[in-house]
Amino acid sequence: MPARRPLLAAAVTAALALGAQAVPAAGTAAAAEASRGAAVPAFYTPPADLPEADGALIRSEPLRLALSLPSLGGPLPGRATRLMYKSTDANGEPVAVTGAYIEPTAAWRGGGPRPLVAVAPGTMGQGDQCAASLGLEHPLRIDGDTVSVGYEDLSVYRLLARGIAVVVTDYVGLGATDRLHTYVNRVDGAHAVLDAVRAARALDAASVTADSPVGLFGYSQGGGATAAAAELQPSYAPEVRLAGTYSGAPPADLTEVTGAIDGSDLAGALGWSLNGFLQTEPSLRPLADRYLSDAGRAALADLSTRCVGDALFAYGSSRSTAWTTTGQSVGDVIAAEPALQAFLGKQRIGTLKPSGPVRVATGVNDDLVPHAQARRMAVDWCRLGGNVTYAPVVLPDVGRGLLNHFGPLLTDQGDALSWLTDRLSGKPATANCRTLPLLP
Repeated sequence: MPARRPLLAAAVTAALALGAQAVPAAGTAAAAEASRGAAVPAFYTPPADLPEADGALIRSEPLRLALSLPSLGGPLPGRATRLMYKSTDANGEPVAVTGAYIEPTAAWRGGGPRPLVAVAPGTMGQGDQCAASLGLEHPLRIDGDTVSVGYEDLSVYRLLARGIAVVVTDYVGLGATDRLHTYVNRVDGAHAVLDAVRAARALDAASVTADSPVGLFGYSQGGGATAAAAELQPSYAPEVRLAGTYSGAPPADLTEVTGAIDGSDLAGALGWSLNGFLQTEPSLRPLADRYLSDAGRAALADLSTRCVGDALFAYGSSRSTAWTTTGQSVGDVIAAEPALQAFLGKQRIGTLKPSGPVRVATGVNDDLVPHAQARRMAVDWCRLGGNVTYAPVVLPDVGRGLLNHFGPLLTDQGDALSWLTDRLSGKPATANCRTLPLLP
């Protein structure tokens, strides 16, 4: 526990630097439900009937940013709009997804029309109160029995300062109250990102158009979502042409990631993954019934409403051997069950050539979302003919998985933003596939 407190304290400090206050959300909008004592505004409850077109707007409303300063040109960093839009899930079913669009006050100085970047958040948790769009309103939220930190606000604000419009997706089921968040689901994540671009283009308050260059930005869970979106764009959203995609620390091989997070600071993410898998693939339920003990079922139910902040304290260093009837780890169960192997095989990222230039960054000592599997994705993309810039982030091993994973997020962010800004400005990318074998 003591080793986890400094990391959470650092995240909280960053949130406070953005002007956050630990306040309940109930006073900002009518509450549709409460998750762990945190009120979720009625906006997040989807209607019974959804539009047919992917990316179609369902509803929108003004969103108050936690930090907004007046200026002669308008509020800084911009005006935000809460969104709900239609997408299609991994089973081909319609789904409502929430998020936010921010129109920057700063001018775009890169030439051509103002660009748009879709930000795919890193791990927020599985409770609806953890949604990244709510994090823009309350970067630090200590509410009831939940702790939510909107750490993605930093990348959003940095993009806005460059005059780049931003749309943030909450993903399938995170925020929207009608279903569970399908954590790290390849197809759900990719579709939510690409449809967020479509929704932003359809918003009256947005200056971006179909001619605006589009970039994708994501780290960790977000890195997996943007990587999957770059792979699926040609088939799912051919009109959303990608100028550049940043994929940081992508969980490209969930079998390897499952083994790495078991027993780690972020062990709670294992429960979020299992919850999402069971929602997407009900045929796996008999395996869950066979292997999950009462303690395992209780842990999955409890985690389904937790955010990353409180999950660090409640489940840090937990091992899945305590969740199974056989005493096996989840990794051992996967190795023993072909159905699980097949399902996770379909989640693998790196089997399709990505659209447009991509930048893959991974910490060489990241042992939470293992470096080797992220690097392998870059290698696979190079073999498929992708325009890949591979960027290993060399930092010392500090002995804690979460710190080894979190360090590259901050260290590489400036370079990642500069790379993406160059692509949005029309500058060609210089791939380094030929020298990749020489890099760690």
